[in-house]
Amino acid sequence: MEVTALCFRLIINTLMLLAVEDQHGHCAERNDAASLRIVPNTLQLFEYESLFFDCEGFDRFTEWRVMKRIMGTVTTCGLVWETSNGPCRINHAFSTDSGEYWCEAGGIRRSSSVNISVSTGSVILESPAVPVVEGDSVTLRCRNKMTSSVFITDFFKDGIQIETDFKENMTILNVSRSDEGLYRCSISGSGESAESRLTVRGETQQIL
Repeated sequence: MEVTALCFRLIINTLMLLAVEDQHGHCAERNDAASLRIVPNTLQLFEYESLFFDCEGFDRFTEWRVMKRIMGTVTTCGLVWETSNGPCRINHAFSTDSGEYWCEAGGIRRSSSVNISVSTGSVILESPAVPVVEGDSVTLRCRNKMTSSVFITDFFKDGIQIETDFKENMTILNVSRSDEGLYRCSISGSGESAESRLTVRGETQQIL
């Protein structure tokens, strides 16, 4: 009888462990599915431009928030915690809004984060804030705040110059994981942008 009871307890413990592992896997899957949506879809912008943040994949939560980390301090994107549920809009961005943004619900960080840079300079690089899909085409735009005229523009990846032309755009066709990296640009006589990371995801992955 004692042997039978011991075997029964072992079976119950094993089933409980499997249940915990399955629940953990489900939570991880939900964590990967949650995502932060940004309008406009760019990691860099000039001061006084607007930003809108929304969270996707949070249907099962009654409350969720857009969070930010600026200079090491974590707060809600909204001004007041009690009234900052849901999407967040910054009508006039300043350099002090530069930082890391993500979505969370129930006090748990749920989505991956993005690093937004609000520039006081004359040149920014518009690159996708969200990961681009393998096989798609992606266009990087080097914007000059002072003028719409096109000058010699240089594009760099991981510190290496990869293109020079009399145009503000650089298009990467059939993007792949090898195209991931830190990109920046410079415009002759105007200055250069900060670096932004281009992230590429597999075409079979889904961001819900």
